[in-house]
Amino acid sequence: MKRRVEFFLLTIVFVLAGALSARAQEKFVITVKGAELTNGVVLVDVVKGAKTFELQCNQGAPNCIQLKSGKYQMLELPVNRGMYDCHDVQVFAETAANLETEQKIGEYCLNEK
Repeated sequence: MKRRVEFFLLTIVFVLAGALSARAQEKFVITVKGAELTNGVVLVDVVKGAKTFELQCNQGAPNCIQLKSGKYQMLELPVNRGMYDCHDVQVFAETAANLETEQKIGEYCLNEK
């Protein structure tokens, strides 16, 4: 009986932790100003609100592409989520309706300029 109660409590903790981490994701519209490849690193200059950022990923990594200039949606992932050991973001088409089901275009580290 005691093990069932422990299992039930652990299950609740994991469900709550998952719900909180999912809520930590934030979605933004960004504008890509340009992209370049430097020493095997893809660098993408973006504007989010009034601030300028740089997206980085390693050439050849899954979901690492040089984005073309234009508008996109960016999903900021919670800490320790995603492919990279940094502030990880995923980029989607501007027209993506539901980022949970849409195919991501790329995954990058987000660095403030």
